[in-house]
Amino acid sequence: MAFSFQDMIEEARLSARALIDYGEHFFNPTVRLGVTGLSRAGKTVFITALIHGLTRGGRFPVFEAYSSGRIARAHLAPQPDDAVPRFAYESHLRALIEERRWPNSTVDISELRLLIDYQRQNGADRTLTLDIVDYPGEWLLDLPLLQKSFEQWSAESLALSREAPRVHLAADWHAHLATLKPEAREDEQATLTAAKLFRGYLQGCRDERFAMSLLPPGRFLMPGNLADTPALTFAPLDVPAGGQAPEGSLWAMMVRRYEAYKDVVVRPFFRDHFARLDRQIVLADALAAFNAGPEALHDLEAALAGILDCFNIGRSTFLSGLFRPRIDRVLFAATKADHLHHSSHDRLEAVLRRAVTRAVARAENTGAAIDVVALAAVRATREAQVAHGRDKLPSILGTPTAGESAGGEFFDGSTEVATFPGDLPLDPEPLFNGTDAFRGLSTEAAGKSDFRFLRFRPPKLEREGADHPALPHIRLDRALQFLIGDKLS
Repeated sequence: MAFSFQDMIEEARLSARALIDYGEHFFNPTVRLGVTGLSRAGKTVFITALIHGLTRGGRFPVFEAYSSGRIARAHLAPQPDDAVPRFAYESHLRALIEERRWPNSTVDISELRLLIDYQRQNGADRTLTLDIVDYPGEWLLDLPLLQKSFEQWSAESLALSREAPRVHLAADWHAHLATLKPEAREDEQATLTAAKLFRGYLQGCRDERFAMSLLPPGRFLMPGNLADTPALTFAPLDVPAGGQAPEGSLWAMMVRRYEAYKDVVVRPFFRDHFARLDRQIVLADALAAFNAGPEALHDLEAALAGILDCFNIGRSTFLSGLFRPRIDRVLFAATKADHLHHSSHDRLEAVLRRAVTRAVARAENTGAAIDVVALAAVRATREAQVAHGRDKLPSILGTPTAGESAGGEFFDGSTEVATFPGDLPLDPEPLFNGTDAFRGLSTEAAGKSDFRFLRFRPPKLEREGADHPALPHIRLDRALQFLIGDKLS
């Protein structure tokens, strides 16, 4: 779509906000770190573990400023933005350690400020302000809607819904869609039904059996206080991409509400939060895609490419800081590495690197640094060698969450088990080549799928005096070194 007058107004607002931020941070260096990922990728756990490790004294040998002793202390400061909810760090930490349950998923934006007192390598004492912004990855996938008309979005959404395995999940919605005449008079009840069925289709796609990632509009799955508003009551129509909606028609009604969604939901998020980020980590649950099947892995690949396309990436300069901040470091992290034996961690990392290859290639010449890591912000398992006949299998020990099953056995949430998670291939390419690359839950029963990764409860930890115990992790320190290590040099 053409660059509109509204776009120019938004750019002017962004530049004005950048100037204000630059002035505020000139004498007090600040990094705004965005933390995002698609549903159940572990955003809340990552932030909780990061804050706890820095404030309590975690084990971070790869995080140079910390391991060398140059960080004197890190402590929480009052929430800086009066209009953004505070990240509920204390309750999330209590859920992990005392209740041994994973915190609730991110459904809205939140923020927390961490002050890091450190000594520079030249001996000068400084303080780095780290503003951590937590937001759902589904919101990020809404940003491309700003450049798409309702007709373009409808055509893309319908084409995607007619591919396997989505097509049978969309059956009820497609049946209702066939009864709608876009040129007919606007009809509130028909619109409500279409929106409900479309939302049901998106929810079905997100089910763990299918684990689809491309599911815009994101607020349809987490409406919050906008539930049942006209801005969230629309659905795609089968209309020509270059067509014009007749006045007073159902088509015109859908267009109006689609544009309202962009004005009420997407633009404010972009202007007030997303466009101000300096660094970004994108968490991805690749193991959920392996469980679901090759279609889910391809969908994850497309979603990650779409996410990177949304970022205003490039080398941060004096002028960009003045007029338009750029994200100069992006880290893609494959979470739940503790669900695999360490011998497969490099393979998990290779799969994610392959999934973002095309996206990274488009960003090579921007000057931004992009990396990939396999991590577990909180390690829920430990490793062991389990005898299997004459062989010893590299296995993991942990407590599966209540209701998990494997080999016909259901777990009660309190029994620790040893499991052999299997080996990921040395070469990730076959996983991406063709729909028959491997079998998943979307097409096979659990016993016949090639991968079946269990969900484990957080580990049982012993309290050390009056303080909360340290949280075990895998490569959280490597993530910290990449994201903020240079700011502490």
